[in-house]
Amino acid sequence: MKIVICTKLAPDASDIEVRSDGSISLERAEWSIGSFDLQAIEAGVKLIEAHGGTSTVLSIGPQRINNSKLRKDLLSRGPGELVLVTDDRLTDADTAMTARVLAAAVQKMGDVDLVLTGEGSADLYFQQTGLQLGELLGWPVFNAVSRVDVTAASGLRIERSLEDETEILEIPLPAVLAVTTDINTPRLPNMKEILLAGKKPVQELVLDDLEFQAELNRAIEVVQLHAPRPVERKQILIESSPEDAARTLANYLSKEGVL
Repeated sequence: MKIVICTKLAPDASDIEVRSDGSISLERAEWSIGSFDLQAIEAGVKLIEAHGGTSTVLSIGPQRINNSKLRKDLLSRGPGELVLVTDDRLTDADTAMTARVLAAAVQKMGDVDLVLTGEGSADLYFQQTGLQLGELLGWPVFNAVSRVDVTAASGLRIERSLEDETEILEIPLPAVLAVTTDINTPRLPNMKEILLAGKKPVQELVLDDLEFQAELNRAIEVVQLHAPRPVERKQILIESSPEDAARTLANYLSKEGVL
């Protein structure tokens, strides 16, 4: 089985700087693996450990994601190789652009059986890239996947955690799956795995290598991005029955101009 694991490398939210005008700066932020993608990496590695095959972690983004620290962090978690597609035109890429580039990269690899993604990205969390990627590839695609097993028929048996039920499906390969954060507990790399990560192959690509034909037009335009203004809490406690409390709260909000 040949598995590709898509990961989003993004600025660490704890390093965000808020300027005096409320605008946000990421200039000094350290970049790291998206927290929702760690489970996707672990899921792919576990499938390979149990059933054999190869695992490749794939990430796209601006030039700054191509550094030794991020490469070691990705490869120390178990994948056999890394493919990076870097181009500064991919800075702030939306889900549509990201899915198109990922699809081109997967097609270039060839003979891929399974693509795994996290349930959403650490920065935008739109939960759309995996679904769009599957549509572009023309493969079966499912989100909310909380368990993956290989069947005797060389397909997959998956469980999807929905709002009020668990759905169990048997699906053919190739396929694209977006896994949930409760599918597993990601491993913490030890020193040996970190050292071995430096010896694993890394393929560095640019958009021209993918023969990317689609225009890099964003479907979403970010007009402004500001942090919310800090305000003092009112510290008002309403003690009453639920009905009376709701009525009192609504009256108060109406007076404040919120409703």
